[in-house]
Amino acid sequence: MIHPVWTLPWLSLLIWVPILAGALLFVIGGDKKPCLVKWAALGVSLGCFMLSLFVWGQFDNTQSAFQFVEKMDWLSTLHIQYALGVDGFALPLIILTCLFTPLVILSAWQNVKNNISAYLCAFLVMQGLVVGVFSALDSILFYVFWEAMLIPMFLIIGIWGGQNRVYATIKFFLYTFLGSVFLLIALIYLNYQARQAGVENPFAIATFQLLPLTFDQQKWILLAFLVAFAVKVPMFPVHTWLPDAHTEAPTGGSVILAAILLKMGAYGFLRFILPIVPDAAREYGWLVIAASLIAVVYIGLVTIVQKDMKRLIAYSSIAHMGFVTLGIFMSFELIDMQTEASQNMAIMGIHGAYVQMISHGFISGALFFCIGVLYDRMHSRKINDYGGVINKMPVFSAFFVLFALANAGLPGTSGFIGEFLVVISSWKANIWYAFFAGTTLVFGAVYSLWLVKRVIYGEVKNQQVAMLQDITIREKSYLCVLALLVIGFGVYPKPLFDMTAASAESLVSEFMASKLEERG
Repeated sequence: MIHPVWTLPWLSLLIWVPILAGALLFVIGGDKKPCLVKWAALGVSLGCFMLSLFVWGQFDNTQSAFQFVEKMDWLSTLHIQYALGVDGFALPLIILTCLFTPLVILSAWQNVKNNISAYLCAFLVMQGLVVGVFSALDSILFYVFWEAMLIPMFLIIGIWGGQNRVYATIKFFLYTFLGSVFLLIALIYLNYQARQAGVENPFAIATFQLLPLTFDQQKWILLAFLVAFAVKVPMFPVHTWLPDAHTEAPTGGSVILAAILLKMGAYGFLRFILPIVPDAAREYGWLVIAASLIAVVYIGLVTIVQKDMKRLIAYSSIAHMGFVTLGIFMSFELIDMQTEASQNMAIMGIHGAYVQMISHGFISGALFFCIGVLYDRMHSRKINDYGGVINKMPVFSAFFVLFALANAGLPGTSGFIGEFLVVISSWKANIWYAFFAGTTLVFGAVYSLWLVKRVIYGEVKNQQVAMLQDITIREKSYLCVLALLVIGFGVYPKPLFDMTAASAESLVSEFMASKLEERG
């Protein structure tokens, strides 16, 4: 029986309301009505966030099937549909996206002086497109949203970025666009196979999951998917675009890039690679695990020597996202053990990876907000230009220290939960996985605490620091929201576990069934 609220197009509203509102504000706003534009953008973004919470309230945690499904013909001659739906893997990321947009708008309230309507329009449009990525059930619709969201981020970095914004923008676009070419090739090939099989919806993602692909076919599809999604995470060695993009992006761009856009690659692993090419992923998963551990260890060491605060947090993001890919692909080795305990550990690993995704969004977004606060006052991101900030900005310093400790995985914060679950699961799979993954607890503490020591504590270093003023009510508001989430999910992560449990268990059960069928 269909729930009555599902008959309304809630997901379409979450996609198209911010896109249309952003376009309208761009047309009628301009720089002549900045106050109207700001309040309208904030109102739309808060409305979308409340709508996402309503969808969460109506979501059935016990079901792994897609909910709030919308379907209609789009390009009927090609059998392409406008099909939307959410499950336990998609909904938390949609809520996260809708949460950060109003926070970014608040952060830009006084700091963006030029083309404010275009700036806010870009973020509203990007919000709608990203929600489309997470809710698309048709592969071509997914690809359209996937590619279209590059446009607003390209403009955000290219127009409002730093001195080297052109270089960073082109590098960001080339890496992500070229990776997406492989994604399109894989989708077209899967569509061809679906047409050969005579299925009804040859572009539906669910159709791809049912195709009887040979191992050789899966191998090449895996390679194409891996290139596309690894760039977006980003994984070692295709990670070099991220520090440049973060360094040159304005504060809001860095926040959305770290908190939301990096999660799209990990979501692609869960939505495409694991269900569609499980045999190839099981066979070559060790490559992803190796790249993940390199990201955790090597990138952790690279992070320690950074002299720019933004680059430090950017590199730490690569290391933390290594936990996500490790938790996802380690599940294959646990499933191969064919025991109930290993199956539970595989589910725990996927849970840990997913919690790490959401937690990293909170923490990295908050740290980029904090760096933006300092940059707005001193126009410098260099760590050596600071020192003794706590003497002039005690409230800000309390937030900064909290988020830095969460970044280091302090128990009681959300940064601890995901990493702990992945380390425990990896111990069951391979003790060396756990050993190398556990080094992040050391490296994370080193670069996070060293950053705090050099920026926050000590004597006032120079006249610029001596003239700093503490954060305003507006700045306190968005930092307080993230602080509550970091502590809240660190103490009580059950709501997130409940939301993703059915999807994670279903995914692992499918792996187990395919393995048993293979052995039979």
